[in-house]
Amino acid sequence: MHYNVHKIPIGILGASGYAGRELCALVQRHPRFELMFATANGRRGETVELPGGSAVTFQAPDDVPLASAALVFSALPHGMSAEWVQRARDAGARAVDLSADLRIGNTDADIVYGLTEARRDEVKDAELVANPGCYPTSILMGLLPLLELGLVAPGATINVSAASGVTGAGMTPRADLLFGEVTENFRAYGIGNTHRHLNEMRAFVLEEGTNADLIFTPHLLPTARGILATMTVPLTTVVTDPLVLWQERFHNERFIEIVKTPPETRHVAHRNVVRITAHVLEHVRTPTLLVLSAIDNLMKGAAGQAVQNANLMLGLDEGLGLPL
Repeated sequence: MHYNVHKIPIGILGASGYAGRELCALVQRHPRFELMFATANGRRGETVELPGGSAVTFQAPDDVPLASAALVFSALPHGMSAEWVQRARDAGARAVDLSADLRIGNTDADIVYGLTEARRDEVKDAELVANPGCYPTSILMGLLPLLELGLVAPGATINVSAASGVTGAGMTPRADLLFGEVTENFRAYGIGNTHRHLNEMRAFVLEEGTNADLIFTPHLLPTARGILATMTVPLTTVVTDPLVLWQERFHNERFIEIVKTPPETRHVAHRNVVRITAHVLEHVRTPTLLVLSAIDNLMKGAAGQAVQNANLMLGLDEGLGLPL
């Protein structure tokens, strides 16, 4: 369905978290969207200021007319979101789910995985899209050309070390996220290769026909936002000019930036972009690339990519309303 004249009504479930508030701000600034409702059960009736200076008043989810929205974003917690997404679908709305509930590797249902630049044609025709996690977005976009070209060595181990700002942990109060615990500090967590994002990353890698193992160690940055992922990838053959692979794959992609120097989180803050570089590693027996990828975890890693997917689902230019 194409909307060419009127504003498109949008609803947001779970709007009080970091990603939910970022979504509210993007929807309110969007030239074709109209925010019909934003829910936060524990903060119903509360009005909060959003990034950029606008404001929104939260409602209880049971009080909002789901059928009034053409599309509903769900930023509800993992384990709660799938039920409300189904309610939105039953009410006739398209949906983009930002939780892990419906992502590949987490469900047997055939739901489009919204890694936009990799699954664009599927997203365009979808009624329901599972938005990728923030870490998987940075990592899988960095690996995508190698996976698609079959350049990852069979049975190889891809090692990933990635660091995220504290907004990636959500707004639930926790002692280990207090300012005094985070500032002037840097630490790993989710060690043992058990992080919940591994399911979707493994599933995507398998979908691309690669049987590599993934070792993923996340770290906590003493910053509010941003992700920097560092990946070492054993290859089937020597690649002398690796950046060409990414430049050719993403040459028409407005939200992918291929650079020669290592990307930094400040380069992508508040932007819906992935910034990537790749370099040949010396002094190793197996041809190996070092791939670096940076995103804003709340934008391209969450709300921004969700809006990008929604634009496609609603027949709009996919970059509409998104900051470059």
